[in-house]
This record gives sequence, C-alpha cells and structure tokens, in this order.
Amino acid sequence: MKNQLGNAAVEHIALCLRELDKDFKHTEFCKLALLGLDKLELKQRVSHIIQVLHPFLPADFAHATDLLKQLPAVWQKLDPNKQISSFAAWPVIDYASVYGLSYPQQSLDLLSSLTHLFSAEFAIRPFIIEHPDYCHRQFRMWVQDESEHVRRLVSEGTRPRLPWGIQLKSYMRDPAVNIPLLTALKDDSSLYVRRSVANHLNDISKDNPDVLLNICQSWQVDASQDVHWIIKHATRSLVKTGHSQVLSLLGYEQQLLLAPIGLQLINSQIRLGDYLEFQFDLTSTSCDSQKLVIDFAIHFVKANGQQKAKVFKLKSIQLAAKQTCNIQKRHAIKAITTRQYYAGTHRLEILINGQALASQEFELHI
Repeated sequence: MKNQLGNAAVEHIALCLRELDKDFKHTEFCKLALLGLDKLELKQRVSHIIQVLHPFLPADFAHATDLLKQLPAVWQKLDPNKQISSFAAWPVIDYASVYGLSYPQQSLDLLSSLTHLFSAEFAIRPFIIEHPDYCHRQFRMWVQDESEHVRRLVSEGTRPRLPWGIQLKSYMRDPAVNIPLLTALKDDSSLYVRRSVANHLNDISKDNPDVLLNICQSWQVDASQDVHWIIKHATRSLVKTGHSQVLSLLGYEQQLLLAPIGLQLINSQIRLGDYLEFQFDLTSTSCDSQKLVIDFAIHFVKANGQQKAKVFKLKSIQLAAKQTCNIQKRHAIKAITTRQYYAGTHRLEILINGQALASQEFELHI
C-alpha cells in the first residue's frame, strides 16, 4: 500500500494546490516530498509529506484551511478516471491534526469537507483527545449530515481501537458517550456507515463485553434486517471466544447434540508457503435442527516456544436433524506482515459455537 503514496500521489497533490494557488511552488514541493520517500513505510510517508507541505502553505492556519477546503473541486477534475489512489489525500487531510490542533473549529470544518477524499478517521482522533466536548457537539450534528462520509466519520473516528489509529483510552475504559451516536446511526441508509457502526461495537466488545451485550439486547427489539446484520457483525469477536450470552442472543445452540468429530489433517508436515488442509464430519444426534457457527483456531508457536491461538471464521450452518455435513478447508500458511512464523509443533482446533470439539497437531518447518 505504501507505493500508492509515491510519485503520482505527490504530483497530484502539487497539481491540485497549484490549480488553487498559482503561486504554489509545484516543482520545489515535489522535489522535497520525493526526497527519500521510497525508503519510508506508509505512515512515515504520510508524516514526511505533511512536514514538507507545511512551509508551502499559508502560514496563517485559517488561510491554509480556506485553501485546502477547495481541494475537492479540483481533486477529481485533475484525475477524472481516478488513476490516483485515494491514499494521496491522506497527508493533506492529516495536515490539520499536526498543525491545526489549536484550532478545533476550523480543523473539524476542514475535515468534514475533505473526509470523502480518503477518510479523516485518523486525523480526527487527536482532536477527540484534546477537545472532547467540542468534538461531541459536532458529532451530534454530523450524525444527521447529508454525506455518508461525514456520518461515517463519527462512528469510525470514535472507534476505541481503530486499526492504524491512536487508541482512544478513555473510550476503552467507558464507551458510554459514543453509544447515543451509534444508536443514531444504526438504521443509517448507507451500508458504509452501518458497517462502521458494527466495527465500532466490535471494538467495544474487546474491553466492555457486557456493554456490547446490553446494546445488542436493546437494539434487537423490533430490529430491522439491517440492524440484525450489525448485531451479528458486531459480536463476531465474542462469538469466537465462545461467549455464552452472545451465542444465546444470536440463537446458537449451547447444548450441542453431535457425534464425535473425526478431524483429519491431509498433511501434518507443512512448510512455510504450503496449505494446511483438513476435513471433518458434523453429524447431528438431535431430533431438531441446530444453528451452528463453525470456526477453527491455529495455536501458533511464538518466539518463546509457547503457543498462542488465532481464531479464523469457517462458516455458519443450520444442521438438520440427524444430518451429516462434511466440512473441508484449505488454509494458506504463508508469510504476511502481521505474523511472524516459528518452526515447531502447532495445533489445529475446531470450534463449534465457541466450544472446542476436536484438535490435531502439525509440524511447521521454516
């Protein structure tokens, strides 16, 4: 992704700003912004371009925001076929969080104007920390905004554990202030917004599972199909942990009536880059159908030699009375940036409605 914030993105920023300000030093900005850029990771590139951009914008922040607020008018005009990644707008948007933190009114106005270009969910977070009361006054108005991007900025920007974003510790301790905002957005017409609401609720579940459960129970009364989807998506982390009250809320069986699972590994000796392949039969011993959520966990070997489980989704099924269902899976064991693999004995575990019903060991060779 870092390459999406490279030469073309820098050139596009410069062209747009020169379109708005004929005195903008296009060539000099590009030269400095590209200097050493290829050696930086994604978020480092964002910070670097922000620092380079600062002296090229008006020194007065109010004048700088007046200029930046005009960007949407030329952004698409100079890229009509959308050849430039939306990542190009990231440093322009986050400029406010670096140089406008003392000007919350002007900055939030700017962020609401630019958020549709990329998303101001990262830029808004320093303002929430420094100016929480002012931000929430704005958020209570923004949940009614005509733009789905602005409405989503409320739910996504206030997420306690937003990936890549600053953690909002106060909301991790007590998310109560955000619940009215999420409630206002739960029936939003935009899936883009509703998905953000669900992800925010999933964040809440990691620190305050009982709060999440209470929200879902209250929302479930006379809930629309869309709200039922939010509840299901919001509770996914608790489902993986086998949280009994959440599983009951979603209608999953707690007293499973199943024959013993014969878990079979296709290959118990795996090299990095191979696939872990397995299958098993689920056979009902019940006279009634059973609603089942099927996950699998891999207990990965860590640097200290201990194992730590990572749960993966498999599927959800309605298993009919006395029915047998064959489940097969092919899971890639390949290098990814978010996981370091270590050689040794790993363990595959099958989870049905959060309950571990079968496991097998396999050897990973690096």
